[in-house]
Amino acid sequence: MPILRDLEKLPDAARGGAVAIGNFDGVHKGHLRIVDKLLERARATDGPAIVFTFDPHPVRILRPDQCPPPLTWTERKAQLLAKHGVDKVVAYPTDEALLALSAQEFFDRIVREALDARALVEGPNFFFGHNREGNVEQLAQMAQQAGITLDVVEPFHLADQLVSSSLIRRLIADGDVMEATKMLSAPYRIRGMVTHGAGRGSRLGFPTANLEAIDTLLPAAGVYAGQGYVGNRCCPAAIHLGPNPTFGESRMKVEVHLIDHDEAIYGLPVEVEFFERLRDTSSFDNEKQLVEQLKQDVAQTREIAARSESNPRHNAENS
Repeated sequence: MPILRDLEKLPDAARGGAVAIGNFDGVHKGHLRIVDKLLERARATDGPAIVFTFDPHPVRILRPDQCPPPLTWTERKAQLLAKHGVDKVVAYPTDEALLALSAQEFFDRIVREALDARALVEGPNFFFGHNREGNVEQLAQMAQQAGITLDVVEPFHLADQLVSSSLIRRLIADGDVMEATKMLSAPYRIRGMVTHGAGRGSRLGFPTANLEAIDTLLPAAGVYAGQGYVGNRCCPAAIHLGPNPTFGESRMKVEVHLIDHDEAIYGLPVEVEFFERLRDTSSFDNEKQLVEQLKQDVAQTREIAARSESNPRHNAENS
């Protein structure tokens, strides 16, 4: 899905429909509840379902030292939203001018003029305008005066826990990617550029892609089973996050062994999904012990990836 950024050049296909405004970081199941209502209202208005989000997160400009690492990059966010039926994603380039708008100015300029919204769908904790001065109660008043419907969608709970980007962020930071996935709309994914490493993996029979320039939250140090994506190709991936104590290294690294992938990928972007945490990082007495452990990691990863719902082969067998 092409991401729209210029409000003055929005196509007609991105105006006159139902709009949800928010960060949608992670696109979790609480967000999907909003999307479901958004699609319903879009059908009722005979217009598009539009998500208006911010790039970057406003906190990154207002309080950069307090801004948490994101769960999704903008293109991934749009991809997930499109998968669940959203027609257009507007990722507005957040700047001081936008953040200076009062709640009424934001409503008039963004909601009414730029988007020509016929319906709004928000969560109960929605705030907008300078210093977050506007809330859903004020939004309801503005919408009523403008002849725009507003639906306030209740939060989503899973096992008595309120699903939120903050909770998911804590789970991932703790390495509990399985629990995080239950709350997300897809397994947690990161991206990075492949750079040259020490070459030890190839020598040991387990070549790894060393990922740099990762712009989202990293799970806790450990070894994970997951899936890697290089272009349109995907394959099981055994992922090592953390230092390499066996070789006396203390620097945090992201190393991905793409199972059964034998093409050169240096300098290419790679995306990696996390299915399950297998073990802690460990120091081994010798390379033989390390190789034996890597064999176990790869075998577990194959098994876990084969039964994952995001595996295309799994989906084909169960369709």
